[in-house]
Amino acid sequence: MSLIHKTAAELGALIASGETSAVEVAQAHLDRIAAVEPQVNAFLHVDAETTLAQARRVDERLAAGEELGPLAGVPIAHKDVFTTTDMPTTAGSKILEGWRPPYDATVTRRLREAGLVILGKTNLDEFAMGSSTENSAYGVTRNPWDLSRIPGGSSGGSSAAVAAYEAPLSTGTDTGGSIRQPAAVTGIVGMKPTYGGSSRYGLIAFASSLDTPGPFARTVLDAALLHEAFSGHDAMDSTSIDAAVPRVAEAAREGDVAGLRIGVVKEFGGDGYQPGVLARFRETVELLESLGAKVVEVSCPSFTTALPAYYLIAPSECSSNLARFDAMRYGLRVGDDGTRSAEEVMALTRAQGFGPEVKRRIILGTYALSSGYYDAYYGQAQKVRTLIARDFEAAFHQVDVLVSPTTPTTAFPIGERADDPMAMYLADLCTIPTNLAGNAAISVPCGLADEDGLPVGLQIMAPVLGDDRCYRVGAAVERALTDRWGGGLLSKAPAL
Repeated sequence: MSLIHKTAAELGALIASGETSAVEVAQAHLDRIAAVEPQVNAFLHVDAETTLAQARRVDERLAAGEELGPLAGVPIAHKDVFTTTDMPTTAGSKILEGWRPPYDATVTRRLREAGLVILGKTNLDEFAMGSSTENSAYGVTRNPWDLSRIPGGSSGGSSAAVAAYEAPLSTGTDTGGSIRQPAAVTGIVGMKPTYGGSSRYGLIAFASSLDTPGPFARTVLDAALLHEAFSGHDAMDSTSIDAAVPRVAEAAREGDVAGLRIGVVKEFGGDGYQPGVLARFRETVELLESLGAKVVEVSCPSFTTALPAYYLIAPSECSSNLARFDAMRYGLRVGDDGTRSAEEVMALTRAQGFGPEVKRRIILGTYALSSGYYDAYYGQAQKVRTLIARDFEAAFHQVDVLVSPTTPTTAFPIGERADDPMAMYLADLCTIPTNLAGNAAISVPCGLADEDGLPVGLQIMAPVLGDDRCYRVGAAVERALTDRWGGGLLSKAPAL
C-alpha cells in the first residue's frame, strides 16, 4: 500500500517509529496533488517549498526527542477560511484575493503545535455560503467519485482532497451542514463538534452563533485524532466552552453500541428523499440493531421548521459579519481614484468583490434585521430555534443518540441547482437542526445508492459535549460495513 492510501493513524505511527519521514510522506501527497488537481480543483493554494519546510521541522523535532502527538508529520489540507500567516486566506472570495493574514487562527496554531503538515488551502463556497462549492470565486471543485458531480459544500475542497487521496485529513467548518453534507456525498467521515468545543478565533465568520470547525478523514479514528488535536477551550474565543475535550479517540477505538438507545428521527424521510438513500439508511439502522443497540422512533416536530429558521438567522448574522469588508482596511478596493467618496468606493468594491450567493444572503439578512421586520422574521426564527433545542433535549431523555440520513440525495450534477436556490438549500435539510441547537453530529459512509452508485451518509447526532457518542456509533458502523465490503467505501470508488 502506498503512503497516500494509508490512514493518518498509520502514517503517524510510521513517522514516529522512523520507518518513514514526514518529508517523504509530504512529498508523496504533493505528487498526488500535482497528478489529480487539474481534474478535481480541491486546492486554492499549494506551496511545496513551505510544506516540505514544515515537514523537515517535524522530522527535526522528533529526532531531538520532542514529544509530539499521534498525528505528528501527517499532512493535512486546510479550508481557506482559517487564517494562516504563511499562505493566503481568501474565503473563496475575490474581495480577499491574495490577502495574507497577520496571525494564525487558533485551529491553525494547534495543528502546527501537534506537528501536522499543512499542504495548502482548500476551495470552498464563497464565505462558506453554499452546499456545492459552485459559489467559489476560483472555480468549481469536482467530486472524485464522478467529476461531473458536486463534492458538497461549503467545505467541498476539503472533502474532495481527502476522497481523492490528496490528503489523509482536512479541516472544515459546519454552519448548516458544511462538513457533514460534503462528507456524505464524497464517501468520507465528517464531524461537527459541539458548538464552542473548537475555537472560532481566526475563522472568517459567516454566522457567528453557528460556525463550528471540525475534521474530515477517511476513518472514524482519524477524524477523532484530528478532533482532539485542535479542539479545547480558547480564551481568545468568547463562545469557547471551558470544559475538557470529550474522549473521542477512545470512543472511536471502542466502537461498541451494545445496550445503546438509538432514536430514528421520524421527520427525516419520505417525500424528497432519494430511494437509494433511504434504503441504505434503513439497512444501517437494522445493522445497529443487530449489533445490540435498541432502536426506537423519535418525533422532533420542530425539525420541519429548521430550514426556514436557519435561512433567516444565518443571513442575518452574515449581513452583520460581512459589513467589515468595506474597502477601507484590507482586501479589494475598487474605484479609489480620488474622485469618489468613501461610500461610493465601498459600494463599487462590494458589488465587484462579492458573488451572487453572498449578495443574496446579505440582502435577505439585512431585510430580516430591518426596522419593522426584525420581530416578524429574525425574532420568530430565534423562537423556532429554541423549540428545536427543546425537541433535542426531550429526545435525548429517551435515547442516547439520534440517527438520520445525512442528506436527502446523493451528489447532484454540477449546475443542476445553480438557478434554484431553494433546491440548493434543501441539501442541508437533515443537518441544520444540529447547528441551531449547538450539539454534536457526525456523518459516516453507509453504502452506495442503487440509482447512481454514489455514496450515502449516515448522520449520528448526540447531546452537547456528547461528541464521543457520535464516534462510538460511527466506529461500530464503520467496522461492520468495512468487514462486509472487504475494505473502506473508497475502495469502491472509480480510480482517478
